[in-house]
Amino acid sequence: MNPTYLEYGANGFYLLAVFLAARNSIHTWWLGVIGCALFAALFYQVKLYAEVMLMLFFIGTNFIGWYQWGRSSGVKAVTSAPLVRLLAYAALALLVTLLYGFVLHRFTDAYAPFVDSAILMFSVIAQFLLMNRKLETWWFWLLVNTLAVPLYFSRELHLTAIVYTGFWFNAWYGLYLWRRLNAAKHNGV
Repeated sequence: MNPTYLEYGANGFYLLAVFLAARNSIHTWWLGVIGCALFAALFYQVKLYAEVMLMLFFIGTNFIGWYQWGRSSGVKAVTSAPLVRLLAYAALALLVTLLYGFVLHRFTDAYAPFVDSAILMFSVIAQFLLMNRKLETWWFWLLVNTLAVPLYFSRELHLTAIVYTGFWFNAWYGLYLWRRLNAAKHNGV
């Protein structure tokens, strides 16, 4: 498939999925599956192998998130994760980033293996936090998008870089909205 068509399709589906995630909509999940599948094919073509693994991971977690958010037992409220747990996640992500980045650097023709690996690892954390409706997911998505935009521009994935710039702004909006949802829960609204 032509990389241009893949890039347009992947960004279209994924843009809508991310937009809906910030708005706490269950439709984020099935749209994410489609967008991630298209991105996996695109990233493979441009030798961003950690991104391919990330998209395969996202496909699986999108199905889990879809199930979790749609359970008949009720919608899970937005809550905060303990700081100690977040720091442990970040430390683990840094360690795995270095290890996986080294493996990609040493054994493949991967482009920017350490940045690519950092995007992978911090996205994994952000996705698990999103699936569990943890407020701090948006801080991790801000970090991921900050790293991803220049990487995608450097691979001439200009549309994807522009869309991820939009995701960066959407993460700020998600943080704002989810803070309000979390505060409303604590205030009994």
